[in-house]
Amino acid sequence: MTEIDKQSKELKDKNVKFIRPVFVDILGRILDFTVPVDALGSMIKDGKGFDGSSIEGFARTEESDLRIVPDINTLTILPWEYKGLEESWKEAIILGYIHESDGREHEGDTRFLLKDTIEKYNDIGVLKCGAELEFFIFENDKAPIHTDDGGYFRSGLHGEIRKEAQLALNKMGIKTEFDHHEVSKSQHEIDLMYTDALEMADNIILTKYVIKKIAKKYGVYASFMAKPIAAINGSGMHIHLSLWKDGRNLFFDEKKQGLSDMAKSYIAGLIKYGKEIQVALNQTMNSYKRLIPGHEAPTYLVWGTKNRSAYIRVPEYEKGKESATRIEIRSPDPACNPYLAISLIHAAGIQGIKEKLEPPKPVEVDMFHISESEKKGLKIEELSSFLEKALELFEKSELVKQALPNHIYHKFIENKKTECKNFNKHVTDYEIKNYFGIL
Repeated sequence: MTEIDKQSKELKDKNVKFIRPVFVDILGRILDFTVPVDALGSMIKDGKGFDGSSIEGFARTEESDLRIVPDINTLTILPWEYKGLEESWKEAIILGYIHESDGREHEGDTRFLLKDTIEKYNDIGVLKCGAELEFFIFENDKAPIHTDDGGYFRSGLHGEIRKEAQLALNKMGIKTEFDHHEVSKSQHEIDLMYTDALEMADNIILTKYVIKKIAKKYGVYASFMAKPIAAINGSGMHIHLSLWKDGRNLFFDEKKQGLSDMAKSYIAGLIKYGKEIQVALNQTMNSYKRLIPGHEAPTYLVWGTKNRSAYIRVPEYEKGKESATRIEIRSPDPACNPYLAISLIHAAGIQGIKEKLEPPKPVEVDMFHISESEKKGLKIEELSSFLEKALELFEKSELVKQALPNHIYHKFIENKKTECKNFNKHVTDYEIKNYFGIL
């Protein structure tokens, strides 16, 4: 009996009847299907074919035959039981890589992209990440109707959804660190324990999947939209980063008991190329409505330690501790594709190291309280405030062109241009409210 056969038997013994392969399109949207558990062996060996022409950013009709080849290391049992009219069963979930019909790696697979990006820079250091996922819990998926009046660390409802999600994730091997009610009404956060970058991107995808499933069970809707309601804080997905080699944290300077020169160069790279990679971190039209002053979202390319409005923050609660030394990039939101976002974040940071860049002086005051003349004096650049501008800088960026396969680069731009065009043709509620009755 082979190892896969043994694994299939163990799954059957636990009442697992189906395997659910999961992957994402170029935008990071979750896609899945199911096969009987007996098909695990053949799927691991030969992959499972599907029509790529129907998936955003994958393939044209004439070249649509693709295959997902599961990564056996990601196999985990979903910790709930499905109940039909006469049967009950469990399912296992597995991620993988997309291949062409001839066996080649598919150039549109962003999971392949992140794997290749990490391996490309392994000689410098291995990237480890943590993530803070913010989300809203609304009454349903039709309109953003609040479910509580809570605030930061206080009151609110549906803490049991956060707890049940963590218990489920922990059973799946995804370690969580923290949960709490966030600043806005109906807003919540679950933090994921740091791990290797590829595993973290996988964990982000699966965490969103689990949270949505559990919220549905409670009769409510979990939304990872960046800014579902105007005039209140939107949802971010802060990513914590550190580089490791031979068991040592390269972002930690033992003599200074703080941030290393390498970490500062990584920060400088993120600041220098921040506007160029922004559209991969804030990829929807709606994302830019979160990035406005006064709502705890970064709008300027600055860094600091206490400043939570900064683009980059260096957490200091465990200052002097090697394992905890890291940087936190605060601009990404949970609507982004984590494989694409982390790939470009890492490419920008590593470029900063290669160029031996030095970051500007840290800014410890909320940019909302700094005058325009002071900002000019500090030569502080602002993130793009709308998608079209961010996309223009992305398209012109030599860093982005070098970091991405041609297929992902062109398909992503094509999709975003279509989104901008469609949005600009749409008549919004704002226009009806402000123009219809008076013109």
